[in-house]
Order: sequence, then structure tokens, then C-alpha cells
Amino acid sequence: MINFKEKIAVILAETIEGLTVGEIRDMIEIPTDSKMGDYAFPCFKLAKVLRKAPPMIAQGIAEKLQENELFEKVENVNAYVNLFLSRKVFTQELVICVAADQDRYGSSTMGQNRKVIVEFSSPNIAKPFHIGHIRSTVIGNSIYKIYDFLGYDTVRINHLGDYGTQFGKMIVSYRRWGNEEDVTKEPIKTLLSYYVKFHEETEKDPSLEDEARDVFTKLENGEPEETRLWQWFRDESLKEFNRVYQMLGIEFDSFAGESFYSDKMERVVNMLKDAELLKESEGANIVDLEEYGMSPALITKKDGSSLYITRDIAAAVYRKEHYDFYKNLYIVASQQNLHFQQWIKIIGLLGFEWAKDCVHIPFGLVSLEEGTMSTRHGRVVFLEEVLTRAVNQTKEIILEKNVNTDNLDVTAKQVGIGAVIFQELSNNRIKDYVFSWEKVLNFEGETGPYVQYTHARAASVLRNGGDSTNQVIAAADKANVEYILGDSAYELAKLIYRFPEVILEAGEKYEPSVVTRHIVNIAQGFNKFYHDEHVLVANEEEKKAKLLLVYAAKQTIQNGLKLLGMEAPERM
Repeated sequence: MINFKEKIAVILAETIEGLTVGEIRDMIEIPTDSKMGDYAFPCFKLAKVLRKAPPMIAQGIAEKLQENELFEKVENVNAYVNLFLSRKVFTQELVICVAADQDRYGSSTMGQNRKVIVEFSSPNIAKPFHIGHIRSTVIGNSIYKIYDFLGYDTVRINHLGDYGTQFGKMIVSYRRWGNEEDVTKEPIKTLLSYYVKFHEETEKDPSLEDEARDVFTKLENGEPEETRLWQWFRDESLKEFNRVYQMLGIEFDSFAGESFYSDKMERVVNMLKDAELLKESEGANIVDLEEYGMSPALITKKDGSSLYITRDIAAAVYRKEHYDFYKNLYIVASQQNLHFQQWIKIIGLLGFEWAKDCVHIPFGLVSLEEGTMSTRHGRVVFLEEVLTRAVNQTKEIILEKNVNTDNLDVTAKQVGIGAVIFQELSNNRIKDYVFSWEKVLNFEGETGPYVQYTHARAASVLRNGGDSTNQVIAAADKANVEYILGDSAYELAKLIYRFPEVILEAGEKYEPSVVTRHIVNIAQGFNKFYHDEHVLVANEEEKKAKLLLVYAAKQTIQNGLKLLGMEAPERM
């Protein structure tokens, strides 16, 4: 694909003295109003060099570019040179490129197969997989897909919360009030009830906290009975988690959770001792980070048991040694900002220069309309319940509207679950939001179902066009693009052209919502084109050209949906 901005910079460099191609490229703008051109070049910086008024400089540049075949029109407006690309050159380049790249359109080799770790989802064993976990899960899955699309060798890690004092609490609760039959029948809900019960009972009997700590110490020391119960809770929890992952179409390369690093903690403590970073404080071991504007980092408790921070340091060292990563990305809620700042600083203080490659990607929190979620108090919305309800409601809408579909159940799942994912990825990830059933199940406006329906509409147009999609693609270089140079067609072509830039931006910012917003724009652009132009006309040459643009829009929307972790139904 021609990089038109780069090509314009090269052309301008031939008429402008004193600036490099790179400097000119960085100065080129894209006007918000297309009436001001496809690109614009401001001449303010040239005033001192050329000792002329910016409008005069703009006029001189515009006059020199009038005959260039890349431009349909070049105008100077005050201090700007407004550049209108040749619609024919631009559109022909675009449709040929999309037809050639197909499901790889928008991809890149910039990653050079360098290793990127993406840690996401990471629910706690024996606790509910609730709506709060959806953010890390779908944001992380999308970031993984974006980096994979950009040519990186990506590894998906689910760092399960399968260690810590909460397991002491769970084991104590099970022994006092539980039974095997209930856990086997409904693992998560039963274990959650034990967890809630434990915190209710500790208000009456605080000694339960000490008992739980003692049990966890036994677990850390590998006592058989505590280890057996912990393994059982873990296995039963994973069965339920995997059911949700299957619904979302999400897979992982590793489920190595906190417990995986239990035998690697001693090494970390010794490294901190050797680096003279470890200090004793009231019987516990800490790293003092006061001079870096942070509170002390607790490494081991008085009883010698480890904490999250110790395990995260051990995990990072293991990942560097095992994977030799280029980047190590953590998709974890903004509540954990200080925690990540602390342990990444400690990694740096240990002399590991790769500390800079460990990146915390925070996101805002989900709360309920009735208040903040609380596992301790049993106030949660199960994610599986949300997904199931979304699918069932979608099925009702499909039946009510008599929508044409090959398979009702499959389409309802694609659209219902897609609606939940799309809403999660529609807004900037850092924003907090309140979970609302009404919003999740609202399929009107700029939603996932709207984009999926647009894709299905484009697929229908291609089917009704007579030629198979493969024939349309094969004839891309022979298409007469004169038939797709109207305003709505050109605006759609420009949106499709920007798709690869959008993927790069999403990767640089770790921000899937950039992709979400752009495919909404493409869907709107396609629907305007479809409204303004009659595609299935009698003139075969015209029809083929228009079908090629329909294909380009459909393929780009499909690629975008895939990067969000969504399906693109062919019929809706």
C-alpha cells in the first residue's frame, strides 16, 4: 500500500529548502473537514527560513504542485497548502491492496517476531468469575490479538490467583461448615458462600484469622492435606472458568498462576539480600522505597510467608529467563498502580535493565448500580450469567424481527456475546463505569450488533451480486474505479485506508477502543455509500467496481471485529 503521507512529503521536499522529508512528514496534517483537502501542509515554520509571509509561501508551493498526477487539486488557503489526492489513484491503490491482503489487511511485520507476553484475566481460584473480570479478560485478549496482527510472537498468560492467605480462609471454612457434595455440585457458588461465611464469623471470633494464616503456612510448606484441598478447589474452579472462556472464544498459552512461583520466592529474597535492598521492619522484610516517593514494599510477613509483590518479582524474572521477552504486558485494574510501580522499581534496583519492558496497562473499574462489588459480602454479578442472558435476549430479538439466519443458536451467540465485548471495548479502557443490564442488552446505536449487521449486509450484497467474492477479488486490478469516485464512496475508501494506521495506534496506546470506534466509522461510511449508490446495477463494469468497494469494507470490518475478539456473521 502506498503511504500517501510519505509520498506527499517526498514531493514537497523537492520544492522546499531547509527541511528533511521526515520533518515535512511530521508537519503534514489531515483536515477535520474534507472540503479542506485530504492532507494539508502549514507554512508557518517556513516564514523565518524563506523570509516571506506564510500565505505567499503557501501560494508558491501550491502553484508548483498543480501538474502533479498524484493530486486532483492543490489550493492555498491563507498559510495552508490544501492537497486533494487523485481519487482514481487513491481508490485503485486501496481496492487492489485489500483484495491482495484479505484477512491480513491492516497487519504488519513491524513486530519482527519479537516475543511479547500478555498477562490478562487472572481470576482468583475459588471465587466467582464476575462482571468485574470481563475488563481484564476482553481488553487483554484484544491487545494480544493486536500485537499478534502487528507481527509479534505473543504469549497469553493467565496468572491465576491460586495462592495466598485466602486459601487458608477457604480451607478453614470448608472444614468448619462445608461438605464435598456441595462443592462438587456448584464449586464457585459454594466456595463463595464459605468465603462470605468466614468473614461474617471473624466479626464474632477474630481468632479465625490466625487459624487461616496457620493453615496457609502449612500449605506453603507442602502439607499433604492442605495441598490436596487447595488442588481440588483449583481444579473445580478452572472447570467453571474454562466454560466462560469457551463462550468468549478465548484461549491461553499458560495458566501458570501464583502457586507456580512458590518454589522461586527464596531466590528473590536472596537476590534482595545480596543487593542490600532488604530491611527488617517489625519482624517482616521490606524494601524501603521512600526516596522514590513510594511506601515500603512488604516482601515477607513475620511468619515468613510470601506476598503478591514477591511472587510478581519471581514471575517477571522467570519470564525473562524463560521467554526472553521484548515486552511483558500486564492488563490489571488501576487499583494496582502502586503495586506495579513498586515491584517494577525493585526489578530496576536489582540491576535488571529489562525492568523498563515490564508495562502495567491499567483499566477503570466496574461497579454495580447498587454500589461497589464485594466478594466478601457476596455482592457480585456472575460473568457467565451476563453472557447467557445476552445470548437469550438476542435470540428473542432475532425471532421477533424474523431475521434471516443460517443457524439461530450460533448467530444469537455471536451477536449476544459480541454485544457484551463491544460495549466493554467501546470506551477508553481507563474509564470507570457502572454495569447496567439495560446498556449491555441495548442493540441500538453504535453497538456491536450494528457493526455485525453492517458486515452481514455487505455479505448479502456480494451474494446477490452474482459473481462470487473470489471472482471480485481476482479482478481487482482490472476494475474500472471511475464508478466508485463519488463523495460517499471516496469517504468510505479513506476510512478503509486508515485502518492499518489505526491498528498501529491501538498497539502503541494499548487501546482497543481505537479499533472499536474506527470500525463503527467504517460501518457508518458503508451504510451511507449503500444508501447513496445503487450497487447492483445492470452495467457489469460498474457493478463489479462497486462490489469491490463493498468487499473492501466488509473485509476491513471483519478484520476489526476479529481484533476485538468478536465474530462477523455472514447472515443477520
